[in-house]
Amino acid sequence: MRSAVMAGLCPGHPRSSAKKDVDARDKRGHDVERLSACRYSGRMSARSALKAKQEPVQSETSSRPAWLLAWYDRHRRRLPWRAAPGEASDPYRVWLSEIMLQQTTVKAVGPYFEKFLARWPDVAALGRASQDDVLRMWAGLGYYSRARNLHACAVAVTREHGGIFPDTEEGLRALPGIGPYTAAAIAAIAFDRRTMPVDGNIERVVSRLYAVEEELPLAKTRIQQLAATLLADTRAGDSAQALMDLGASICTPKKPACSLCPLSEDCTARAKGTQETFPRKASKKSGALRRGAAFVVTRGDELLVRSRPEKGLLGGMTEVPGSDWLAGQDDAAARKHAPGLKGLSRWQRRVGVVTHVFTHFPLELVVYTAKAEARTRAPEGMRWVPIATLAGEALPNVMRKVIAHALDV
Repeated sequence: MRSAVMAGLCPGHPRSSAKKDVDARDKRGHDVERLSACRYSGRMSARSALKAKQEPVQSETSSRPAWLLAWYDRHRRRLPWRAAPGEASDPYRVWLSEIMLQQTTVKAVGPYFEKFLARWPDVAALGRASQDDVLRMWAGLGYYSRARNLHACAVAVTREHGGIFPDTEEGLRALPGIGPYTAAAIAAIAFDRRTMPVDGNIERVVSRLYAVEEELPLAKTRIQQLAATLLADTRAGDSAQALMDLGASICTPKKPACSLCPLSEDCTARAKGTQETFPRKASKKSGALRRGAAFVVTRGDELLVRSRPEKGLLGGMTEVPGSDWLAGQDDAAARKHAPGLKGLSRWQRRVGVVTHVFTHFPLELVVYTAKAEARTRAPEGMRWVPIATLAGEALPNVMRKVIAHALDV
């Protein structure tokens, strides 16, 4: 029975897999679609790379928004949260998708979006839900502070705005969990406000189009200014989504399909043959390896768990008892954090370690197992849950790995 229950907890091999809790919003280019070429009347003829300019003339710049929209009308992606041509966008769907897409791919978000929409079809329904239910539905999507902010925002929109989202960037930014990018995206896509949100896809397109030499993140302000020049006088939401789609399907991080791009003849980086080197990025510093111990205690067909503190990494999520995660920590020091229960069998250390990579540091966990006698009471702050219902618990991926490793499934 355990094998059947745990199969959905931890995809891949539990002892050796190392998966990041991040799959960045700016990596939506992994959802690559190869689209057919499209030609536009009235465009300039191809210019020699030797004559490429660092800054395009005004006549070129003014034509780009029209070229983008013409391309988008023919090649727009069909996404579950996107309104069909001629239909008004649903602010709830736009907001929900934008929050989910932060640090995550379109492919990963799709099933979660559908589940949320089926369970909570509008913001008022989500606002009435408990945070625990939202966290359970979110489990596996990573960056769990987003789920807590999602719920807090739904509550605020329901209670303070009568279930109607503000239609301005300023009003949207006042809501929990909505920063400058998300506010601009919702304002443009849901309310057609003339503003340009800049996600990773747009950042990549613009940095190549203008060959922005400054490194990220310092280049963000410059890229934001340049991106605004690609806004059409109307259809602001479509302008933004056109650039997003262009980055996701054509102007991809590697091997961009420049011959299919509506802006290729005006792309400075392409003219120089350096498009894959943009955007320029400062080298990232990886955090020091942290180590800890996890203690998996079973009582028959039940497992001992607790909830993490609301604030901090994986806040509010469910976990098995464990030590702190510290750089340089040895096994003996971590073992001191084992939970104390009467009548507990001897701790058994599982062979190998569970590895996981968070955004700022890699983690190694040693896993210990023990069995408790029937009717053993859970220590304060902990609880017993049936192993058969673990798939419905708000377990982050690292804990799913730990449990799968401990129960040998």
